[in-house]
Amino acid sequence: MTKFQTITHNISTNLADLGQHIPDVMKNFSGLVSSGTKDGALDTKTKELIAIGIAVANRCDGCIGFHTKKLIDLGVTEQELAEALGVAIFMGGGPSAMYAAETMGAFKEFNSKTE
Repeated sequence: MTKFQTITHNISTNLADLGQHIPDVMKNFSGLVSSGTKDGALDTKTKELIAIGIAVANRCDGCIGFHTKKLIDLGVTEQELAEALGVAIFMGGGPSAMYAAETMGAFKEFNSKTE
């Protein structure tokens, strides 16, 4: 597995373990994710593009992995992702540029069809 595939795999495993200990919290978190990303005035892809910008600004590798994978599943193009990352860089400066570059790497990893 590649870097972001490994990160998301490990986090998924650990989240499942965490869910065994605090099932109500994790069930409610899952519900929050579902309700926060479902189509409304903004479609799911737009909401995920917002999420990836926040993931970059917050420097969250796991978030970058999960949201990049979801964006690929939703059919995001590399250009759409790059433009969303441009907004994250504009808002977050140099550190966001470093994580935006990592996100492009995640896109290439997950989009390589070598999973």
